[in-house]
Amino acid sequence: MTPARLIATFGGCGLSPRAPGTVGSFAALLVGLPLLKRPRTLACAAVAATVMGWWATARAGKGEDHSWIVIDEVAGMWISLLACLPDSDQSEKATRATHQLLWPIVAFGLFRVFDITKPGPIGTLDRRHDAIGVMGDDVLAGFASAGCVHALRKVWAARN
Repeated sequence: MTPARLIATFGGCGLSPRAPGTVGSFAALLVGLPLLKRPRTLACAAVAATVMGWWATARAGKGEDHSWIVIDEVAGMWISLLACLPDSDQSEKATRATHQLLWPIVAFGLFRVFDITKPGPIGTLDRRHDAIGVMGDDVLAGFASAGCVHALRKVWAARN
């Protein structure tokens, strides 16, 4: 396995025989959960996954969005997790524990919906046949998911 393919498959997650995109997204969620305690590290990881993913996709996938390329899901998932960072005003321990799991799960679900349905500009980028298109649609799906999670958290906070 070449370094580009190792990165593109996120250490082999993309080689799953079933639903490699979901497997890659779930692996990114598991790796990203501890990074919620280190926001700068999570942000840097999302940027690194995007840049390295673009490079790896161009090399290993020749610009095509093969099902085994999941580094794009990793980048998008980590971007969506940025909206799940703990609020400083949450004082009750039980509330924090619930939010530590609730919002990342919501982010995962929303990210998969945006990644699969590809609405608007996400679909436009997906139709490109180059590394920018492969990475770009998932990066936009990550930002769309993050925006929705952020809005949902505002509504949740206003109700409580």
